[in-house]
Amino acid sequence: MDYFEKIERPLDTDLTWNIPDRKQGSVNIIGGNSQHFNTEIRISELMDKNYPIENLHTVLPDALETKLPPLPNFVFLESTDSGSFANADEILKTINSVDFNLLIGDLSKNSVTGKAISNACASSEKPLLITRDAIDLLAENINDRLFMNENLVFLASMSQLIKLFRAVYYPKVLLLSQSLIQVADAFHKFTLSYPVSIVTLHNEQILIAKNGVVKAIALSKSGYSPITIWNGELATKILALNLYNPNNFMDATVSGIMANKNS
Repeated sequence: MDYFEKIERPLDTDLTWNIPDRKQGSVNIIGGNSQHFNTEIRISELMDKNYPIENLHTVLPDALETKLPPLPNFVFLESTDSGSFANADEILKTINSVDFNLLIGDLSKNSVTGKAISNACASSEKPLLITRDAIDLLAENINDRLFMNENLVFLASMSQLIKLFRAVYYPKVLLLSQSLIQVADAFHKFTLSYPVSIVTLHNEQILIAKNGVVKAIALSKSGYSPITIWNGELATKILALNLYNPNNFMDATVSGIMANKNS
């Protein structure tokens, strides 16, 4: 299995040093609806505090515009009557206006929002990390072009990945009960078929897969917990390391995960 490796120690080519001292780069934190938007603001504050990003925007549905103060980092997009995103073209234009995007979730489960998000993600020309309930929404509103977009990174639970595999009728079975080797084999074949990137947690191992290559890092060696993997903390670290180390997804992501042990 030359495509699979278990990482035991930080890489010799550790890229965490490559985060610049001066602010640079532009990032969107996208998500929220008229009832839930705390995560989006929390993650934006976390990124602003920990990483030197020059232009950081919190992108929310315009149903929230009257509920929040008029701060320059807020961007409001057209919303549905229920208060979630509505316009795929507007979302796509916003995504393509920055260097990197994080679709953090808290999205209403309606077909209008689902189709708008799915179409925008499928057409994204800029890196886009998708996580939390945004994964579920995409699984329910699958787009034929979605998994052919090399700019997409899915930080998803195994249960969510099972939904995504089924949504595209992928012939290789993925199950929660499978061994680490079986799951690695499935990811190897899936990411050879589709150019997207995958990060997940399985059997106490954080798995990263891209272009048929699969790497595993023991959760105990990462410094993360199941809570911090899914609450957005891991997503921000992956985004930051890839923002400052473009076109080196695997090493940047591994470095970000391992660096947290001593951070």
